[in-house]
Amino acid sequence: MSEEGVRSAVVLGGGMAGLLAARVLADTHRRVVVVDRDVIGDSTTARKGVPQGRHVHGLLARGQQILEEHFPGFTEEAVAAGIPTADLGELRWFFNGRRLSPAPTGLTCVSATRPLLESRVRARVAALENVSFLEGHDIVGLTVGEDGHTVTGVRVHGAAGGERSVGAELVVDTTGRGSRTPAWLEEMGYQRPREERIGVDLTYTTRLFRLPDESVLRGDMSINPVSSPSHRRGAFLSRIEDGLIVVSLTGVLGESAPTELEGFLAWTRTLAVPDIHDVIKDAEPVCDGTTFRFPTSVRRRYDELTRFPKGLVVMGDAVCSFNPVYGQGMTVSALESLVLREHVAGGPVDPRAYFRDLTGVIEVPWQMSAGSDLGYPEVEGERTAEWERSGRYMADLHTAATVDGTLTATFMRVAGLVDPPTALMDPEVMRRVEEGVRRVGAAVA
Repeated sequence: MSEEGVRSAVVLGGGMAGLLAARVLADTHRRVVVVDRDVIGDSTTARKGVPQGRHVHGLLARGQQILEEHFPGFTEEAVAAGIPTADLGELRWFFNGRRLSPAPTGLTCVSATRPLLESRVRARVAALENVSFLEGHDIVGLTVGEDGHTVTGVRVHGAAGGERSVGAELVVDTTGRGSRTPAWLEEMGYQRPREERIGVDLTYTTRLFRLPDESVLRGDMSINPVSSPSHRRGAFLSRIEDGLIVVSLTGVLGESAPTELEGFLAWTRTLAVPDIHDVIKDAEPVCDGTTFRFPTSVRRRYDELTRFPKGLVVMGDAVCSFNPVYGQGMTVSALESLVLREHVAGGPVDPRAYFRDLTGVIEVPWQMSAGSDLGYPEVEGERTAEWERSGRYMADLHTAATVDGTLTATFMRVAGLVDPPTALMDPEVMRRVEEGVRRVGAAVA
């Protein structure tokens, strides 16, 4: 480790973004402390600090690649532990009620519950000699140097009582949507970041099941009739660890599936396809249903601020909280960890330069999710002529992909944040879209 630059860091929040931040900080810092209000330990169950942890989570292909980079052998260990994996393009995907033709992409989808996936990442981070965890501590506020513009650490309050300070040359806020950094900035005489909001009023309702016979899945790891303006009720079914399956039903703009079993099953009959109902109608329920509400996607534009204190950066949902149906959150956090790694490698971090580079990571997934959400007429937001053209093209691509697996693979590589959106506009892809739409139209006529 270099003898120059930053020596210690504190990460606020021990979720996926915080763990990935700690992983990269450990390469350049002598001491990294991760602070969390929950007592987590080696738990593999959902916790208060991650309310969406009980529901289906997606680790997109690029996220899996980055986890493998940070923790060599991670995917192999997951498979050995019984966590299901599959090729992203060979899952059972439905858009607008029609199945996309499956095709291999070479991209691995890891199907574990969020608590289990997080616990395996935490175990790898905890094994690093210079990383420690301070659990069961509330974050009271920041400590600031005499100049009033340099963050020097954080004040915390333990469950046993008493406040203390943890000093650091760098504080990384990964506390999620409830981040208090905007308020802290205001207290220090800085501007709050502007916020972009897309109101979707999404609800997840989730239950776990055990299948009497897994052959009903027909070899598939996941079944996903995705919600859309034409079919507003959606669902995600995934095989997970311990021989269980998890089913999350999604309702948008105020719709919400019942948690009790009879109502839950009845809701699956209203989906665009019968596949999920057919799988779980005779399955054994393992626990009661639970609901999670996600009202609004929020992007905090730290990149626009002209002044920002030294010694503080923000990462994960604390910067941008995405509509979870697109499965982008953990993968974007992983991409952001690469940005953090690049900036700490050069010594003390320039926060404004860091946030400018973070924008390059956030912009594409934000436009993808926001653009899709604006397809619902009730969702407020600017709809440009370019948005209209893009929407029509994506609708045609999904249609053509029902008869052309190559298009499915191309789309999944972009949706998995591996390839850029420009890959969808390749002349050969556009030709295949046009041909596929003709084939579907001829079959219907």
